[in-house]
Amino acid sequence: MNTKPIIGIAPDLFPLPKEEKKRANITPQLRIMSLPSKRQAAVPSCSCPIRHLPPFLDGLLLTGGGDIDPLLFGEEPLCQSGEINPLRDACEMRICEAALEKDLPMLGICRGMQVMNIVKGGGIYQDIGVQAGTTLKHIQQAPRSYGTHSIFVEDNTLLTDLWENKRTVVNSLHHQSCSTLGEGFIVSARSADGLIEAIEHKDNRFAVGVQWHPEAMKTEEMGLLFSAFLKAAAEYQQTRG
Repeated sequence: MNTKPIIGIAPDLFPLPKEEKKRANITPQLRIMSLPSKRQAAVPSCSCPIRHLPPFLDGLLLTGGGDIDPLLFGEEPLCQSGEINPLRDACEMRICEAALEKDLPMLGICRGMQVMNIVKGGGIYQDIGVQAGTTLKHIQQAPRSYGTHSIFVEDNTLLTDLWENKRTVVNSLHHQSCSTLGEGFIVSARSADGLIEAIEHKDNRFAVGVQWHPEAMKTEEMGLLFSAFLKAAAEYQQTRG
């Protein structure tokens, strides 16, 4: 009998040409969630279905990916907006909303953070250079595992409890970011230019979104973040019996 928490991973969904079937893709970096390491045993994971959350899940991981349809947060598309995936948008909005309602522990990565924010009525910069006027480099030209800019953790947040230092360095692979916050969310961290780099929901046990890709960074801070997520999932597992 499995005693480890089961983590649902929202994959990248897209229709196959000339077929009505759908295929899921999960990046190699995220497969570490279900592979054993020297320090901890494997964590069971599964790809979430399109229509609903399985009742046996103890946590939800929203992965990174392409742009979100601007119409979903009340804006017309700018020229700088990238390719969208309506199927993935619909799937993730549905399961994210359900997870928040159930108080299911959730970690949103890059696009995943933006999905969490939109579901609760928040806004997104379609392009931070055009709409936020930032000159800080947020699409790095460096290995994904390498941190290229600083973030600064806000007081009285989960990240404050997890990390000893209020400043750390993260990787950066985005041209979009949260603009206005959705209901119940607070800012956990910002970059030096003031952009939101992490959010958390004040009424949920663990609903954290980060704009960077912690799965690609082998640092103590990123390990602590994933450990906190898995701890929350294990505690949730106990409550559902």
